[in-house]
Amino acid sequence: MNVLMLNYEFPPIGGGAANANLRILRQYAEKGGLRVDLLTSGPKGGLATEQFSSNIAIHKVGIHKKHLHFWRKTEVVEWLVRARGHYRRLLRENDYDLVHAFSGFPTGWLCYRTAGGLPYIISLRGSDVPGRHARLQLEYKILGPVFKAIWRNAAAIVACSEGLKNRALRFLPSASIDVIPNGVELDRFCPAESSEAQEVLRLLTVGRLSATKRVEMLIDAVEILRKDDLEICFTVAGGGQLEQQLRESVSERDLADAVKIAGRVDPENMPQVYRDSDIFISASVQEGMSNAMLEAMASGLPIITTRCEGVDELITDNGVIVEGSSADEIAQAVRSLAENRQRRRKMAVAARPVESRFQSRRARTLQPASSVAAAQIEPKKTAGTR
Repeated sequence: MNVLMLNYEFPPIGGGAANANLRILRQYAEKGGLRVDLLTSGPKGGLATEQFSSNIAIHKVGIHKKHLHFWRKTEVVEWLVRARGHYRRLLRENDYDLVHAFSGFPTGWLCYRTAGGLPYIISLRGSDVPGRHARLQLEYKILGPVFKAIWRNAAAIVACSEGLKNRALRFLPSASIDVIPNGVELDRFCPAESSEAQEVLRLLTVGRLSATKRVEMLIDAVEILRKDDLEICFTVAGGGQLEQQLRESVSERDLADAVKIAGRVDPENMPQVYRDSDIFISASVQEGMSNAMLEAMASGLPIITTRCEGVDELITDNGVIVEGSSADEIAQAVRSLAENRQRRRKMAVAARPVESRFQSRRARTLQPASSVAAAQIEPKKTAGTR
């Protein structure tokens, strides 16, 4: 099978969708009978082609990127315009069986335009589904009809969580959507060998530093705990538009000894960052399914999170879902685990068997999603021309 993948972000650019795409390519590498081209973005001008493995090539369309982890609207449009010609060229030069687009927009627009000759699969990731994302409300209203047209013409639509699927169905109730959860590399992300008690409680959050992550609220919670004389160290790992603002906030509050804004951490160092922590905390407004939370679970960390899409599928006896969205409630949850080490240890043990949470769902959804696409490949391929 020959597959063309589209993703407007790929490491080092982007966040969850970029990392999920990278993990899929690692699974596809050297796989017999499968050839993949990925068309994505790059931080340097022009087109650069890299050989990921003997059967996978990555084509990076250079754009004027200001921040690696934050997309300005002009940058999204720039990628779409620049990528269109390369997309058409790849279709002319190769005999693809299908297109796999990460995000319904902007990538879905490219394959929607060639749907008459080539079927496509859409992987919904989060911000590409209209919801509570404050910065994109106007775009959701303007582009809503375009989103619906792209979805309706897809051979298959896949969401990475039940929560994201439900949000998508509120937007387009007639859509047929399967759920295939994100994966995590269990050989890389594993608990620390030593579980000796630390004098300082080490909190960690990981992700793109955007308004939807509400990292400022987490810092508020740390400030509350510090005033209660709890020995605490909070690490914020990730880059983004708000990084400098958060650094200034920490400095103004005199929290430099309790809060470390680490910035972007090299992916190779992330497993150790998790192992050097005690509790993973999150206050995200919305997620598809958090890759960082999966990595934290695989690393044996208890989770404290505000309620958002995807967490019900991840958090049972391995963490705490804070129903309210306030720093006081987050601080209360942290304090509860800080005072009960036995409970923390039980949560840490419960966190590790990540794969068992999704075993039955993968068995149910992976085959239907593949079957829908496969059933439509041949008819669509012969019905039109490229």
